Amino acid sequence: MKLKYHHIGIPTTIPHDGETYMKRLKFFATDHESNPYGIQWMRFDPDCDLPEIVKTVPHVAFEVSDLELAIKDKNIIIEPNCPSEGVMVAFIIENEAPVEFLQFL
Repeated sequence: MKLKYHHIGIPTTIPHDGETYMKRLKFFATDHESNPYGIQWMRFDPDCDLPEIVKTVPHVAFEVSDLELAIKDKNIIIEPNCPSEGVMVAFIIENEAPVEFLQFL
């Protein structure tokens, strides 16, 4: 399976310019495309239901052509879901770190 780097998500408690609020998921995120390295800052509401490791440990994200294949036989911590139109995402744990996979529809 070919992985294409997409972004790195870094949890923070500090507000950043250009944050967008994801109401359904209860967190703020900066646009990873606003810089040449795909850095995305993520700030979570106290009642955000995402796994604690996603809220406290940076994650790397990869674009894949087949999300189901990418997560097959992996330790899935966030099941495949559609956080915004045109994309499916899922998170796994690999080597004690969260990893995100994105499949654009």
